Amino acid sequence: MPTSSSRSEPASGDRLLVAAIRRSGRWLVPLVVLDALGAVAALAFPAVLGRTIDDIFGSARSSTTASLTLLAGLMICMVGADAITQLLAGTGTARATGTLRRDLVRHILAVGPGPGTSGDLVARLVGNTATSAKAVVVVAGLAAACIPPIGAVVVLAAIDPWLALTFAVGMVSVSGAVRAYLRGARAATEGYLEAQASIASRLVDALDGARTIAAAGTTAQEVDRVLVPLDSLRRHGTAVWRTIARLVVQGEPVVLLTQVAVVAVAGVGVAAGRLTPGEMLAASRYAVMAAGIGGMLDELAALTRARAGAERLAEVLTEPAVTYGRRKLPPGPGSLELRGITAGPADRPVLADLDLELPGGQAVALVGRSGAGKSLVAALAGRLCDPVAGEVRLDGVPVSELERHTLRAAVAYAFERPILVGDTIADAVGFGVDQPSLDHLRHAAEITRAAPFIARLPDGFAARLADTPLSGGEIQRLGLARAMAHGARVLILDDATSSLDTATEAEIAAAVTNQMRGRTRLIVTHRLGTAARADLVAWLDDGRIRAYGPHRELLSDPEYQAIFRPEEAAPQLVTSSNGGGSA
Repeated sequence: MPTSSSRSEPASGDRLLVAAIRRSGRWLVPLVVLDALGAVAALAFPAVLGRTIDDIFGSARSSTTASLTLLAGLMICMVGADAITQLLAGTGTARATGTLRRDLVRHILAVGPGPGTSGDLVARLVGNTATSAKAVVVVAGLAAACIPPIGAVVVLAAIDPWLALTFAVGMVSVSGAVRAYLRGARAATEGYLEAQASIASRLVDALDGARTIAAAGTTAQEVDRVLVPLDSLRRHGTAVWRTIARLVVQGEPVVLLTQVAVVAVAGVGVAAGRLTPGEMLAASRYAVMAAGIGGMLDELAALTRARAGAERLAEVLTEPAVTYGRRKLPPGPGSLELRGITAGPADRPVLADLDLELPGGQAVALVGRSGAGKSLVAALAGRLCDPVAGEVRLDGVPVSELERHTLRAAVAYAFERPILVGDTIADAVGFGVDQPSLDHLRHAAEITRAAPFIARLPDGFAARLADTPLSGGEIQRLGLARAMAHGARVLILDDATSSLDTATEAEIAAAVTNQMRGRTRLIVTHRLGTAARADLVAWLDDGRIRAYGPHRELLSDPEYQAIFRPEEAAPQLVTSSNGGGSA
């Protein structure tokens, strides 16, 4: 994976949530206001209800009418606020989820090829973003959720200080259970999300290898492998419910007894003449409201889940993205230089102090045994990854100093297993920083022998990829056409003809060699015929270039011959672009 020149300070999940809240948009303010308005109305309702009862028993018609009107107004306010906040919360969560997903996708693609499985990234993109986005609504609701219980205690103290004191004594014994619940919920949630991601990763791997699994008859074993984390998922999910059950067992009896105690103290107050019947009714409802910490705990639990999800997003977002320079390329033939390249894991580099120069406009075949690092050299040449040490230069300019558009327009790739991007065949072949004309697409298809099968499609280049079954060889030819349709001065073909039959591969190799003159071509290959047609051959062995020169000169070495398949390496006459040679 390309690395940036400097690593920014890692962003925590909490900072990610704060950023999401700040970017949440104009809907957040009315959500907070309406949540608070509904909570204040709910807090005022018991007092107004008690006052209404006192007015009714006191036979004060004018006061009773005013109290009933206020009571109805509070009810309308609570119902209306709740309905609108539900709408705003759903809209806001959807927007926040979309924002997080765009940020994550943008960053994943900016980081480029790197560690991490597709399934794990999908789990983070689909599940963790939705969980984290709820924090925006939770934070808005948490403040409102605090108003009724805290306000209820204040009102109890205003009605009679003994009521508030009675409630406070009961709640002290519940605080320990609440703290234990929050700790347990956080740990269980993190484990649950990790198990989910593990299942997703295994499932994606299984889907990628579905044909192999079916051919091997190992479906049952693969099901077991995919579901190995299911036990961990069940264990962590059960742990969440256990923490809830423990809180209920430890806290609910105390809460109920506290409510009874508050009502009893209020009853004593009525008997003593300190309180009215309406105040006693209000006190009983405020005792329930003050003890209603369940709403706060639900919000805190949701916030805990959001933080756990945000931490998983932050792990991806702290991966440094590729940084590009600002330099343009001067006119040039596309000469490439790899100087002192060391690349691969720090403890066991695949390439060590490698030097390689590709003359501009020449075709250079890169050969070597499997695992020698040929694809790594190809990736370094076009800066799909950066070396641990050393430098890659294109026409004298370090590729790390080139601006993104300049570099990607100058270097085109064709891969062994190309992915076709777009809706149509034309989209797939034209995909890149520039949009080639239809004539360029047709020319590229002719060079890569893709034109015949495209012509057989009912809609030709307009055929939809989703409705067009393609063989592995056809996909490779479209991948090759995509690389050649653009005006790149450097073409890098990473084993891009491995799925083609020998005759078609030979035709394309001849076309690449003869019709692409003027462009520098780095051709990773395992085929002797392709190496023979190249202007030069770079033999990669033990992390360095062991030999570099025309194929006919290297072929005298038996170890070089051994790189290729025995039937190819047998003595034969091979026509080379550099004049031919005896094979």
